[in-house]
Amino acid sequence: MTTNSISENTHHKERKLIDYFTFNTDHKVIGIQYLVTSFLFYFIGGAFAEVVRTELATPDPDFVSPELYNQIFTLHGTIMIFLWIVPAGAAFANYLIPLMIGTDDMAFPRLNAIAFWMIPPGGILLLSSFLVGAPQSGWTSYPPLSLMTGKWGEEFWILSLLILGTSSILGGINFATTILKMRMKDMDLHSMPLFCWAMLATSALILLSTPVLAGALILLSFDLMAGTNFFNPSGGGDPVVYQHLFWFYSHPAVYIMILPFFGIVSEVIPVHSRKPIFGYRAIAYSSLAISFLGLIVWAHHMFTSGTPGWLRMFFMATTMLIAVPTGIKVFSWCATMWGGKIELNSPMLFSIGFLSSFLIGGITGVMVASVPFDIHVHDTYFIVGHFHYVLFGGSALALFSGFYHWFPKMTGKNYNEGLGQLHFILTFIGLNLTFMPMHQLGLMGMNRRIALYDIEFQPLNLLSTAGAYTMAISTLPFVINVAWSLFKGTQAERNPWRALTLEWQTASPPIIENFEEEPVLWSGPYDYGIDEEAGYEEETISDMLADVAVK
Repeated sequence: MTTNSISENTHHKERKLIDYFTFNTDHKVIGIQYLVTSFLFYFIGGAFAEVVRTELATPDPDFVSPELYNQIFTLHGTIMIFLWIVPAGAAFANYLIPLMIGTDDMAFPRLNAIAFWMIPPGGILLLSSFLVGAPQSGWTSYPPLSLMTGKWGEEFWILSLLILGTSSILGGINFATTILKMRMKDMDLHSMPLFCWAMLATSALILLSTPVLAGALILLSFDLMAGTNFFNPSGGGDPVVYQHLFWFYSHPAVYIMILPFFGIVSEVIPVHSRKPIFGYRAIAYSSLAISFLGLIVWAHHMFTSGTPGWLRMFFMATTMLIAVPTGIKVFSWCATMWGGKIELNSPMLFSIGFLSSFLIGGITGVMVASVPFDIHVHDTYFIVGHFHYVLFGGSALALFSGFYHWFPKMTGKNYNEGLGQLHFILTFIGLNLTFMPMHQLGLMGMNRRIALYDIEFQPLNLLSTAGAYTMAISTLPFVINVAWSLFKGTQAERNPWRALTLEWQTASPPIIENFEEEPVLWSGPYDYGIDEEAGYEEETISDMLADVAVK
């Protein structure tokens, strides 16, 4: 199809609401479908979290029964990982990658749609496990516990994760192929946005690690349903083998959950600091380094599982080493902001909140990488506080940063800045009030995964529960903001942030074929300030891009 015919057709085609409820191959529609679906599961998983924290407000099991508590916290963890954070990263990747590299769609549009439409059945299957007795063995599903409680609920859990994992693999194939093979002719690897580098690293992790989890779950299913003894110690099986297989995926899964949002922060900070990104290649290559190192750190979860001393030392060293490429990113983002013209709007506030929260999670991560310390705090609330600072303080805050940053592009409407800032303030306060006390609880010896605890732990648990309620309240300004903006918000400009990446060269929201004309690579994606070779200031470059887009 020629550029002229694309332009003519798109004037007569507009997306209808029904398109977002059907099997559609437009990457932008699929991105919105991913995003909305992931947030629906976020609200469900968040509601489960509130039940857990309400139960933990007192030492006695006086809100839900211990069995129901186990079921709810199992599904909370599973939903938040497999049905919120991972699909939310895929949502941004689906929507943005073709726009950022100047093409009209993903490499495999039908495969892309199939990948999305595997998520709702997987989520429904997981929730329907309540009908047969939901699983009670946590999101890790360690045997022999998982072989002893809720047989059918456990099988529902396994089948759900196999469906969701297949969806993730199909998405990874599509992202990697699109980035490597469909960039516009003037864009080499070092000219593309850092979000694309992050998704390239994420796709590699997905393709290498997810099949290992699938194998472990299939073998666990055989133990459950066919009476085999792969992991059942009573029949000669080895449950530690399951731990190796599970964590070979599930620790890389931490980076599958965080790398896309590293990419989002790398897009937001330069725009709202009006400065070029500091250390473009260092940030890009550090994503690949994290992807590689992420595959050789899994056994630090097993320091108390009878791991030999020499193997403990290896995994302690690799776990500490992975902090280096992560630190490169953090220092580069801070250097980008240093001396910049920072605008403290909602996207930037969430990115700054991400930096501070993720830093806490990273520091405690280095602490638990040390074998003696990890043995002391293993399976205590110190670990719960650590990984929530990484995943909620990291992934979730960066997700909201990207949501507000690209909301005008996705919807064509401006959001309410006041409600956005209120959302950030409540979320940030709630986050720290919920998870900071957990570190002290862990050091005092409170075990995780329990509904019953000693009375001495109650004051700090009350603080955590108050923080959880604050985070629940924080969703109100978010939901109100989205609803108000969609129906009453003012029309967004094509490029409200004066950004330089290609998605801002098209309409808001983009037309069906993305670009009316072939996009022009006027500058690098982060060339704010003065272009020394051309002698243009950033305002001039942004104005030129806006003029080209209008024409």
